[in-house]
Amino acid sequence: MPGKESAVAQARYELRISGRLSDRARQALGEHEEIRIMSAPPETIIYLAGLDEEPLRGVLDLLADLGLHLVSLDRMPDLPP
Repeated sequence: MPGKESAVAQARYELRISGRLSDRARQALGEHEEIRIMSAPPETIIYLAGLDEEPLRGVLDLLADLGLHLVSLDRMPDLPP
């Protein structure tokens, strides 16, 4: 369905990671466009925008490869200011 693909392509997500991200993790995530990383002790919040399912899975795989613990993943209507 074209409408569904369009909606998924514009999806925005909030990922909460346990702890702080290392410089290595920040560099690895920095390769992705439309990403914001915010420290919110004891977690790190990562905002992603405009990803469809495949790139989102890539980010999740990258987090796992870096040994990071995903606390939550939520789909959001808009990125916070």
